[in-house]
Amino acid sequence: MVCAILLGSAPLKADEGMWLLPLLEKLNIKKMQEMGCKLSAEDIYSINNSSLKDAIVHFGGGCTAEIVSDKGLLFTNHHCGYGNIQALSTVEHDYLKDGYWAMSLKEELPAKGLSVTFIDKFVDVTERLNKAVAKAKNDEDYKKRWNKEVEKIKEEAVKADPTLQARVTSFYNDNMYLLITTRTFKDIRFVGAPPSSIGKFGADTDNWMWPRHTGDFSVFRIYADKNNNPAEYSEENVPYTPKQSLKISLKGVKENDFAMIIGFPGRTTRFMSSEEALETQKINNAISIYVRGEKQDIWMNDMLADPKVRIQYSSKYAGSSNGWKKWMGMNETFDKLNIVERRAAEEKAFNEWVAADPKRVEKYGTAVETINNTIKERAEYAYVYRYLSETLSAIELIKAPQRAQRGGTRQAFYKDYSASTDRKLAKRMIAIYKEKVDAKYHPAFFAEIDSKFGGSIDAFVDNLFDTSVYTSEEKYNEAAKAAVAAGKDLSSDPVEALRKDLHKVSGMIMPKLLESSAKINAAKKAYVAGTLEMMGDNASYPDANSTMRLTYSKVLPYSPKDAVIYDYITTLDGVMEKEDPNNWEFVVPAKLKELWKAKDFGEYALENGKMPVAFLCNGDITGGNSGSPVLNDKGELLGLAFDGNWEAMSGDVIFEPSLQRCINVDIRYVLFIIDKFGGAGYLLNEMNIVR
Repeated sequence: MVCAILLGSAPLKADEGMWLLPLLEKLNIKKMQEMGCKLSAEDIYSINNSSLKDAIVHFGGGCTAEIVSDKGLLFTNHHCGYGNIQALSTVEHDYLKDGYWAMSLKEELPAKGLSVTFIDKFVDVTERLNKAVAKAKNDEDYKKRWNKEVEKIKEEAVKADPTLQARVTSFYNDNMYLLITTRTFKDIRFVGAPPSSIGKFGADTDNWMWPRHTGDFSVFRIYADKNNNPAEYSEENVPYTPKQSLKISLKGVKENDFAMIIGFPGRTTRFMSSEEALETQKINNAISIYVRGEKQDIWMNDMLADPKVRIQYSSKYAGSSNGWKKWMGMNETFDKLNIVERRAAEEKAFNEWVAADPKRVEKYGTAVETINNTIKERAEYAYVYRYLSETLSAIELIKAPQRAQRGGTRQAFYKDYSASTDRKLAKRMIAIYKEKVDAKYHPAFFAEIDSKFGGSIDAFVDNLFDTSVYTSEEKYNEAAKAAVAAGKDLSSDPVEALRKDLHKVSGMIMPKLLESSAKINAAKKAYVAGTLEMMGDNASYPDANSTMRLTYSKVLPYSPKDAVIYDYITTLDGVMEKEDPNNWEFVVPAKLKELWKAKDFGEYALENGKMPVAFLCNGDITGGNSGSPVLNDKGELLGLAFDGNWEAMSGDVIFEPSLQRCINVDIRYVLFIIDKFGGAGYLLNEMNIVR
């Protein structure tokens, strides 16, 4: 049924959709070409020949990157490489603050733990899996047959090529399954990035906002063995030779130009129910916004006071604050755009369509009711879980035993750990949990706070941090050595007791949440299948799930409110207008100011002599698309997607054509910073630049 729906007519909205590449020929390419695309579907996605998809990788599992040379050079966002840049940084060599440019292959720095993954191909295995379980006698037999067939499919897929990995992934809420084969490279090296004053210009204030003036990019390189195959890091490895690399266009963008984006969007919920929307807004988002605001204030105060803490917590802070501000915007737009009410109206229309046919009633009749009622029933447990995960589980010392007992992980953990900062955090997080969560869900150590410390959370935390051996690597190593000599372990450490207490609380709520999720997932499968059937010939796309997708769009301005119009492009003039030497978010490097004053922009300038920084298109993106290539009608690189806009923060749930915009760093600004600012213009010699 789903396949028949997928092969219907062209989509209703050309600017909406995260489309599967194997279906472009049947669903999208005609409309794309009408909009100006000069490529065929085969040019974009081909199984037998090299195509654009071979130049695009899943970067670190959470972002996208693109290959820009035949020597494995790749571009992604600065915020995507941020954690790796931070891990390489020290107070003496602060690559976050100062930036870094390798001036030869020998100066490229190994990015430990970083990998990139190429897509080999997609294969529809829905019919095969359904056939395998058709004669299942019960749920247990169904699961056994299903898992056996999945393993068989995966084994067959990689049998002829040991460099491949395989997985079977669900689409349309378990209504369709695709086998995806991939190839992962683990020797990735940091080539360069601008200082954070360029790569993170505007920081929290400008995050999710337009106009934007952030040079959000970083540069890495893929290395392979001498046979061009994936390999662990080795000095013997050489730059990878890709099947395809992107041409880079200096032509730039004009209003109404065609632009498409290929990447790995993480997660959307376009089939979210009205009660799910309420739970998202009133429980998940509201709790996280409040708690993270408190946590980030503690971190930032210490980061501003100590350069070492700033490096240790920069990546943690950035990850936390990105979600924090997104959820604030989402809650605001949920209200402004009446998301809950619109979802309820869609459910009413669906139920009326179902009620008109007895066969539909049999298949889909209880789907919406089951989803919404189950969401309501689990509200108490969802509330407690969110507070537990955002407060007590956020205390880093509680995670220390797991990290410390692994050699390499231990070093990485303590390198980026400040016990004094975590001590302050622990006091505030425990206080919030005590205030906001019913006493029946309080861990056992709350009673100890009352009985042994006179109700003082601060005294309890001070004692915990003073007595635990896990507050530093030195203390742990000394204690572990002594424990081994005495034939003992460290299970009596007070942190271990806390871990057990939290596990007991988790045991009270997780079974309830897992049970509710199973009911919701089964009902959602029916709801989505029914929705697709109701849509008939109007083609649909599945929710994002970190698989490769394409969205096509136009370069467009927008009007966020009455009498306000935002242009589609920003320039370096705007950086200087925002400059504030007293605010770390808006400091402008002296060299950048000198280049601006001299108008030393070279071939990267606009026709009017200004230096472009960022531009807009109305592509349909979400988290995971960060770093995705924005391509012109010929498939040439125009820029890197890095953000969405504040006025459409409900975009993961409902796409708003008039408001939703994708914010992209202009490739000309990227090249200008590499060449003129960074002095690494030699890298451009590797690239195929279309002038």
